[in-house]
Amino acid sequence: MNAQQQTTDGAQIVSVEALHVPVPFRRDFVLGSGAVGGRDHTGDVIFVKLTTADGIVGWGEQRALPSWSYETAESIMVVIEKYLAPLLIGLTPFDSELFGRRASKALSPSVSNGFPFARAAVDIAMHDAAGKVVGRPVHDLLGGRAVDRIKLCSAIGIDQPEVVAERVQESSAYHAYKIKISGDVDADVAAVRAAAEHTAGKPIWLDANQSYRPLALHTLLDRISDVPGLTCIEQPVPSTDWAAMQRLRSDLSLPLAIDEGSFSAADLARTATLGAADLVVIKICKSAGLRPAQRTAAVAQAHGIEVLASGLTDCGIGFAAALHLFTGLDLALPAELNGPELLDDLYVDGLEIGDAIATVPTGAGLGVVVDEERIRGTAIARSFTTR
Repeated sequence: MNAQQQTTDGAQIVSVEALHVPVPFRRDFVLGSGAVGGRDHTGDVIFVKLTTADGIVGWGEQRALPSWSYETAESIMVVIEKYLAPLLIGLTPFDSELFGRRASKALSPSVSNGFPFARAAVDIAMHDAAGKVVGRPVHDLLGGRAVDRIKLCSAIGIDQPEVVAERVQESSAYHAYKIKISGDVDADVAAVRAAAEHTAGKPIWLDANQSYRPLALHTLLDRISDVPGLTCIEQPVPSTDWAAMQRLRSDLSLPLAIDEGSFSAADLARTATLGAADLVVIKICKSAGLRPAQRTAAVAQAHGIEVLASGLTDCGIGFAAALHLFTGLDLALPAELNGPELLDDLYVDGLEIGDAIATVPTGAGLGVVVDEERIRGTAIARSFTTR
């Protein structure tokens, strides 16, 4: 057996573990599609641990938020255990493209992505392990860093105007503000104006999370047209209403971003053909992994669509993965990666965040140290697959 064969055999994945952890929030956080989490409402996170024959460990994670997308914590656990883990055993962490093809065959993407959250958790773990095998950070596997640090955008949930104003003031170090809106025109006008009094002219990124009808949206934007810093409006209408997005992009003076309506590179290609968005929000979770997210970014660049960076209230593993991805992309606004802002615990050590600027990790793999003891100590469900 030659050295290359020995290295390949040692890098083979021999076990896959998934753990369901209820993650506590610092405060309530509400979107147009419903509550994300709060002091009495934990968030469901699935952590994935891959182990190779040589004992190299890779970690991934993904948030389950069925009010935002269809995957539940239970479905992610089952999909990983029953469908994805058997495909992984015997592969190496470098086989992310082969894994993706096998996963798409086993779980049809239909018209978009098939179980992308479950696949993204596994994909992040594969990249973490691959980086550790070669002793390089994940961003080196994706093309390298373009920047060393990434500015962050604060996420301001739906609430009373005085609470919104308080949240903005608490987040004064942040470099932009994503203001969630609810579909109630009067309430949203009051909230946006309350926020704008304290944003100091920094960019304001409105996010409706599918809560608006086109006519009501026109009314809202007419009433706040004088607010300084308004930069874009994200996914105002239901994700399947591409025709409304197309009409709104023609009618609105404010740039229009697509999020829930664009999970994959193919989705964005259709959006571009329809002329239905000026910007696209890229999330690792909906993309089914890091390289699929890069493919979406490539489609955006080819069609003159700008990129917005976001997550889904990720813990430290998902947050680190996002930093490795977004360091190589040209972002239109500071990244809205709100896990450190909203969560009580990130379950990792090694992240560097100061003045609302995150340093891209440079250690092997994701470059963070996972608190496995805490994950295991708070897990409420577990699956384990081995060869």
